[in-house]
Amino acid sequence: MNLEQLRDSLPDYAKDMKLNLGNVLAQQELNEQQLWGTALACAMASGSPTLLAAIAAEAKTKLTPVAFTAAQSAATVMGMNNIYYRFLHMVSDEKYKTIPARLRMNVIRTHGVEHADFELWCLAVSAINNCQACVGSHEAVVKEKGLSQEQVVAAVRIAAVIHAVAGVVETEKVVAG
Repeated sequence: MNLEQLRDSLPDYAKDMKLNLGNVLAQQELNEQQLWGTALACAMASGSPTLLAAIAAEAKTKLTPVAFTAAQSAATVMGMNNIYYRFLHMVSDEKYKTIPARLRMNVIRTHGVEHADFELWCLAVSAINNCQACVGSHEAVVKEKGLSQEQVVAAVRIAAVIHAVAGVVETEKVVAG
């Protein structure tokens, strides 16, 4: 199922998501690489194989192979980091913050795309994964690298809509039996 078919298949109760999905994937605040890298990373983070397949198929036509892999890497490394750093944020014992993470994160420096774009993808995935520490860290970096607050919000809009659509797609599979 391609992305248009998936969007058209969303039920009436998700009409807003149907409209929002089309709108967020056409935002002018982001360039094509930023937009489709964000969409791909967020689709990976949202846990719907059906939505991921549709987004990935479209992203392959919009991203270079390097950017496609970098977006996948952003989702993957943040899947790990968001759990670890969210834990550090939640516990009250400050000693945990002094213990080395000992988690490999080389891809954060070796992804092969614009640093601001990779950080934007990490930020969007971190929003989905509800990691306050990572959201704050990546938001500061993207602004330092020259992205605007409007661009940050555009990426978070993508994250919000893709996450919601993923929930609808997976719910409909269960409800349909």
